[in-house]
Amino acid sequence: MTQNPTVILKPQRDKPVHNRHPWVFSGAIDRVAGDPAPGDIVTVLGSGGHPLALGHWNPHSQIRVRLLSWHPDEIIDDAFWRAHLRRAIAARAALANDPAITAYRLVNAESDGLPGLVVDRYGDWLVVQALTLGIDRRKAQLAGLLDELLAPDGVYERSDADVRDKEGLGSAAGVLLGDAPPEWVEVVEYGLRFRVDVRRGHKTGFYLDQRDNRALLRDILFGDADAPGKTVLNAFAYTGGFGVYALAGGAGRVVHIDSAGDVLRLARENIALNDFPAGDGDFIEGDVFRVLRDLRTAGEAFDVIVLDPPKFAHTGRDVNRAARGYKDINLLAFQLLKPGGLLMTFSCSGLVSADLFQKIVFGALVDAGRDAQILRALGPGVDHPVALTFPEGAYLKGLLCRVW
Repeated sequence: MTQNPTVILKPQRDKPVHNRHPWVFSGAIDRVAGDPAPGDIVTVLGSGGHPLALGHWNPHSQIRVRLLSWHPDEIIDDAFWRAHLRRAIAARAALANDPAITAYRLVNAESDGLPGLVVDRYGDWLVVQALTLGIDRRKAQLAGLLDELLAPDGVYERSDADVRDKEGLGSAAGVLLGDAPPEWVEVVEYGLRFRVDVRRGHKTGFYLDQRDNRALLRDILFGDADAPGKTVLNAFAYTGGFGVYALAGGAGRVVHIDSAGDVLRLARENIALNDFPAGDGDFIEGDVFRVLRDLRTAGEAFDVIVLDPPKFAHTGRDVNRAARGYKDINLLAFQLLKPGGLLMTFSCSGLVSADLFQKIVFGALVDAGRDAQILRALGPGVDHPVALTFPEGAYLKGLLCRVW
């Protein structure tokens, strides 16, 4: 076994490691032997001194060790990283071979056995997020391996997520290898075209995790003979993903609401890119909560409403405030839906469980005095798997409801 520095756990604190949970918190650690530098590989030992796992060390984070391997004699080298990247890439082979889809997630961090590493593919470019200190130290090495395995035009870094603050890291963005992506990367998703700003857009430029839910909306409308007369409200519209799919399904009109004018302009471009009509009144820039109230006051009503807000809960202290926010927007949606209308509502706050989210939506329904049926529980696509040993990875949850 390699002579890594060692992290010794307190008595009876090794169960999560045995269960292959990838995080070791500071409170579980008794002591550290050796002098690991931030980002070094350490061997995690049980309280009796028996080796359990290997991982990245970070003294600046409450998650002191991000576990990489439960084989303590394994060497974390190029061969290790290459094998794990190959496995993640192979798991997306069906997407890679589908000409109707050119944007998808290639590596989903802990759920692909690579804590802190996110890799998204946008056409001929890869976008990398190094969200932990250990991955940040190795991002050039990983970019080289991705280039070897996939030969993209370029590997671009978008390590600007808030979680890096907890790792003692600042934001980082720029070319890691190859060419810089153009101002807009055009991708195809189930045959629909989208321009993506991978250099400045939210997350890595597009909400790839919602691909199958967007397609579901299109399919529901496509199967509805009355779709040409139906109106859809796309709240927190971002660059218009759900709106484009709704129009592809035959919706008569889609109203997009977002607080950012630049993303609404791109939403308009994405609709035009797919040859769908849209009027100036179909794009409303403003605070979504306020706009929904204004629409309610004006007596507006919609056949379909999509609520896809940004993350409301960033820490445990935010959960109660987030719950109030989710209840408020869902209450407004229930009040704006026509009888028999559909609500597609989401939360991407990992700290808000699916059970809690359903209870919040239920509370909004009761306050609205409406009735509803859950037609389907919603989540991300197959390129965003959730490891059974890592329930925290199930951040995106949603409900499709019929409202009466």
